[in-house]
Amino acid sequence: MGLGGCIILIAAGAILTFATDWDMQGVNLDLVGVIFMIVGLIGVATFVSISKRRRAVVAPPTTTVIDDQRHHNHSGYSDGYGG
Repeated sequence: MGLGGCIILIAAGAILTFATDWDMQGVNLDLVGVIFMIVGLIGVATFVSISKRRRAVVAPPTTTVIDDQRHHNHSGYSDGYGG
């Protein structure tokens, strides 16, 4: 269930709890509405936590490049350090 489904559950639960006055024998619509809202909120929290983990940026590993000519001057030119 995606974010849209969770929002629909919250809206349906709020409608059942606050906007209706139906009486059904054996069913407490206020309680059903509250349950829908709680399940919707849990779904939204789960969706947000999963999407945060997917968006985490991991820097690529860096590689150290060593220039051999700077450390070992084989070209015959002086590097300014007596080499």
